[in-house]
Amino acid sequence: MKPIIGVTASMETDRAYYSTANRNVKAIIRTGGIPVILPYIIEEGDVAEIVNRLDGLYATGGGDIDPILFGEEPHPKLGLIIPERDRSEFNLIQKMLDKKKPILGVCRGSQILNIAAGGDMYQDIYSQIDKQLLQHSQEAPFDYGSHFVDVEKDSLLHKLTGEDKLRVNSYHHQANRMVTEEFQVSGTASDGVIEAIESKIHPFALGLQWHPEGMAEVNDEASLKIYAGFITACISK
Repeated sequence: MKPIIGVTASMETDRAYYSTANRNVKAIIRTGGIPVILPYIIEEGDVAEIVNRLDGLYATGGGDIDPILFGEEPHPKLGLIIPERDRSEFNLIQKMLDKKKPILGVCRGSQILNIAAGGDMYQDIYSQIDKQLLQHSQEAPFDYGSHFVDVEKDSLLHKLTGEDKLRVNSYHHQANRMVTEEFQVSGTASDGVIEAIESKIHPFALGLQWHPEGMAEVNDEASLKIYAGFITACISK
């Protein structure tokens, strides 16, 4: 049976509809999963029920994250936040971690995964990191790998891709900063920005700062291997 994958969605300020990029849905379908787009789920009992029924959680990209979740107040460069989304995903991720069910987070999804596990993040890397950085919000097409990520050997990311260095796309101004002891950094950009995190104790909890769903659309081999590995983990959970 194909695994059921919960896919997080966004609802912008007009509150008219939920949305997620079609490429997120296609990446899950293409690698053997059944995507189910999730609304914001706030009630604890409802969150627990959804987690029981899901085989895996795919935390997608989107807007900024409320710094209150990691004990900070808003930085001047903080962008649009959606508190209901933050709270819903925070609770979902914590319960998925408790149940040891697979989680794949991309961009914002990597950040909320880290925060839910007890880590924190830069609200704006360009004003909070005191050195010259790469272009992390690329002007190149979405499916184009614009910079490299060095991959830690013996990491889940390395096992999935078989690569020491990945070429990735990049669309973010926030990034993970402190990672708890239960997680490790498994990929970094040449400027030191954290690009991948993963759990040391969970079978599959992986966060990627880039957007593999975009590169999967042009048949990037490493991106497809990441999604395939996620779906395999959801089947064998």
